[in-house]
Amino acid sequence: MAADSQRTEVQNATSGGFIYVRRHSSRGRIPAAGWLALLVLPGAWEGCSSPTKPAPPGGGQSVVYSYDEFAARVEPVLTQRGCDATGDCHGGGIRGTFALSPPTAKDPHYDFNQAILQVTMSPADSSALLTQPLVGGTPHPYKPFATTADTGYQAILQWVQDGVRQ
Repeated sequence: MAADSQRTEVQNATSGGFIYVRRHSSRGRIPAAGWLALLVLPGAWEGCSSPTKPAPPGGGQSVVYSYDEFAARVEPVLTQRGCDATGDCHGGGIRGTFALSPPTAKDPHYDFNQAILQVTMSPADSSALLTQPLVGGTPHPYKPFATTADTGYQAILQWVQDGVRQ
């Protein structure tokens, strides 16, 4: 059967012939009981306690904005001031971080979802939706609001301030 101490003769089940298989030394190998101990002992070392889930983050607030109020008060301002125009304006795709549906395919729900991304909770008047189109505000190529007294600016500001904190 054995040709030498390192090889074993084994009969091939398919062909019926014999093949020689090299035998591995048991020196340096970990027996099955050793593997089991390596897997079990770390848990015992830690006291066999089951892992606990960390507490979810908390303390933050979210704000819910009214779609109906947006559609009635804000969307008309964005349309009248040309914010949804195509080309280099927000109706032509994302400009900066803000996109609006184009005038030829108005989608107020899309516009609402884009607008709430431009709103910050505190302070409300520092929202990009208000500061970028304001003269003297953050950089923006077109300034539809000359002052904070502008009726369009006030309509958007009121919508932002009316958000319900949760």
